[in-house]
Amino acid sequence: MRKRLLNFLRNHQVVTIAVVEPDGTAHAAALFYAVDDELNLYVLTEPASRHGRAMARTGRVAGTIQRDRQEWQEIQGAQFRGRCRRLRGAAHERGWDLFAARFPFVRNTAVAGLAQALGKIALWRIEPAWIRLIDNRRGFGHKEEWTRKA
Repeated sequence: MRKRLLNFLRNHQVVTIAVVEPDGTAHAAALFYAVDDELNLYVLTEPASRHGRAMARTGRVAGTIQRDRQEWQEIQGAQFRGRCRRLRGAAHERGWDLFAARFPFVRNTAVAGLAQALGKIALWRIEPAWIRLIDNRRGFGHKEEWTRKA
């Protein structure tokens, strides 16, 4: 299961995260992500954004990753929930190297406005506690679940 899950995560690049604001309002945002061998996701987002503020406040997210434009017989996707935290220091450097290897454009300072935008961005690690992989190719509604060991 873990190997299929890691393969699925490595073959996609956009995660939709969901957070809850202080007034109980749900908010979602789509972000590029990189994944490490431990199934942690690395995302860039502005700390002042709605989801950035919620992530900093609660340290929790839920999310989905799926292929676009699927026929029902071929639906594949992942749902997850877990903790998140803004990275600093050595953890930031390791995460940044992983993210930049997946999305080399972030190192291209010649792109107009990119360096300025990246100056406002923070790197976060999402550590899923639970992930459900859905794969209708294995049968309608086929689900497998993975839980992080404590």
